[in-house]
This record gives sequence, structure tokens and C-alpha cells, in this order.
Amino acid sequence: MTAASMTSVSRAEERAAQRSAAVQRSRTRIANQVRSMLDAALRLIRIKGDAFTTQELVKEAGVALQTFYRYFASKDELLLAVIADAMTDACARWSEAAGELDGPVERLHFYVTAVIDVLDSEGGGGETARFVVSTRWRLHRIFPDELAEAEKPFVDLLLGEINAGVDAGLLRPADPKWAAWFIVELVRSVYHYYAYVPRQPDVKEQLWEFCLTALGGKAR
Repeated sequence: MTAASMTSVSRAEERAAQRSAAVQRSRTRIANQVRSMLDAALRLIRIKGDAFTTQELVKEAGVALQTFYRYFASKDELLLAVIADAMTDACARWSEAAGELDGPVERLHFYVTAVIDVLDSEGGGGETARFVVSTRWRLHRIFPDELAEAEKPFVDLLLGEINAGVDAGLLRPADPKWAAWFIVELVRSVYHYYAYVPRQPDVKEQLWEFCLTALGGKAR
């Protein structure tokens, strides 16, 4: 390779590196802007549920209105992203917290009851819980497939432990995939109900016993 060609290659590599750095900066900026809007939405939700305007959102996030519409076609798309982000974050936290538990049944127990514990973190039925109840059904009508995908991490979390329980001879569901889906729907219904009324002290364990029986397991 001649000196000239080596110089040409070096310059090409330098330009490629500069483009790569620019792309990375752009991606970081996009991620930061989206994160600021999601975090702002959560702060507003804790105060007033979903009864906030797009103007209030961009003011809280410290971004321009055109920045909002660069990433979201509507407020409902933002709320869908909030639910998806919250579900992903919650499942990651629950998975990490359950890592020290002994086996799949114990981890399932933790996951099922952890959802109800979320209500206690707001004193039982705060604005966030009521936001989930009221907004989810509207989003389900508008974005059924996208909402199902947003909620899939929790289904997958349960399915992994159900399959592990089957492999260990501890659970005998008729169909693990359907079992995971039905349990998620049941847990959601209980969460929705107690978002508006005081929670009975034994509801978590009653819910778990029902799920365990449905899975063909036995209480230890």
C-alpha cells in the first residue's frame, strides 16, 4: 500500500469515526429527550392522573412542543410509552429482587403478590393506580396490539417460572402459556379493583392460593 493510499484510508477511518460519534451523540440526545418526557409524565400522573395537557407535559419536561411531536403522534402514544416503560422497569426490579428466592414457585409467589404491593406504595389507590385503571382500557381500544406487547414482560416473567416449575415437577398447568396469560389478567383485575377501595389484608395470599391451585401446585 502506497503512502497516498494509506493517507486516504486514514482519512476515511477518521471521517467514519466522526460520523459514528455524531450518530452516538444523536442517539444519546434522543434517549435523553424521551426519558425527560416519560419522567415528566410520571410526575404529572402522580398529581393528577392523565388529566394533564400536552402543554403541561412539555413545560414539565423542559422541551419544546415540536420535540414532543417528533417522538409521539399524540398524548395517548405517550401514555402507552409510559405504561410500557413502567412495566419493563417493574419486571426488571422484581426479577432482581426474586433472584435470591429458592425456586420457581417461590418466585411466582413473589411476582403475583408484588403487583398488589404496588398499591401499598401509594397508600392504597393513589393517582398512579387510578391512572393505570382508567387509561389502560382506553389504550386497549386504541392500541390493542401495542399494549399487549407493552405488557408482555410480565407474562414472560411468569411463564419462565411456570415452565421451571413444570420441569421441577412442582406445577401441572394444562397449558403454561395460557396459564401465564390468565394469571396476569386475574392479577390485573384484582389490582384494578383495589385501586379504588381499601384492600383487605389477606387478599394477596388468597390471590396466590388461587393461582397456585390453578397451576396444579401445592402450598408448602
